[in-house]
Amino acid sequence: MTFPPDSAREPEVPRELGKALDEVCAAAGLDPRGAKLLRFVNNGVFLLRTAPVVVRVVLTSSLAYRADNVVEAARWLTERGMPSVRLLPGLRQPVRAGGYVATVWEEVPDTGTPPTGYDLGTLLRSLHALEIPPSVGEWQPVADARRRLAEGEHELDPRDRDFLKRHCDSVERRLEELEFALPRGTVHGDAHLGNVIIGPEGPVLCDFDSLCAGPPEWDLTPMAVGYLRLGRSPEAYRQLVAAYGFDVVAWEGFPVLRDLRELKITVSVLPVLGSNPSLAGELRKRLRSMRERDFTVRWTPYR
Repeated sequence: MTFPPDSAREPEVPRELGKALDEVCAAAGLDPRGAKLLRFVNNGVFLLRTAPVVVRVVLTSSLAYRADNVVEAARWLTERGMPSVRLLPGLRQPVRAGGYVATVWEEVPDTGTPPTGYDLGTLLRSLHALEIPPSVGEWQPVADARRRLAEGEHELDPRDRDFLKRHCDSVERRLEELEFALPRGTVHGDAHLGNVIIGPEGPVLCDFDSLCAGPPEWDLTPMAVGYLRLGRSPEAYRQLVAAYGFDVVAWEGFPVLRDLRELKITVSVLPVLGSNPSLAGELRKRLRSMRERDFTVRWTPYR
């Protein structure tokens, strides 16, 4: 897989993350020299310069368990012909080395074509039409938010920490009362345009950290929150609706899923806040608008 960089300037690689890449590549028989850091939020994602390979290093110990789930999900999707990124063959995965955990992937050459809402909507229709794999876990909507809050709460002001704990409880109660409109199925769990790659053979889906059995409405929510809160293109969301055939914003349960999505994308950085302090300002802005229920505030994606 490959990803477009968030900016023209390559981010600096923190020492610990560089060490993790070196350990993983040594165990996998790969050369990390000159590797390009593509993302540094929940995972450290590198494109190697010495081979068409992408390495995703898990950054937080509490989320290391997901690497096994990712490997199983990727293999299952490949077996069913789903347009998705492929694990690097001939390698035992996930790779564990020096206390680090990573997954290693074939690079999807970047065609330079940005994905559209039509692309994502079509991929999601294909994914949701698949049977639920026997090994996939159940949707646990608030569990990851609680884990990240527990791991990163020492970075928070006590008032923010207490607010987030109460907010987790509130969202969870409202979810328990929700009646979904679509039949339960296999869901991606983090479906947005950043997880679609336009390769030489067309669009493919990537990032299977959150693949599970759950409500398809959840996969339509990130794009909706993207334009409502993050200033993303409303046209891209309209394209998603046209391709998929369901408008989650018009569904009466959407406010609950909106709160859940905003909670998850806000606390996602807590475990790495100490090593990436540039995220703190955006985090404070998000928490203030969540506490005040001010949906007019536009957020900036974490970098």
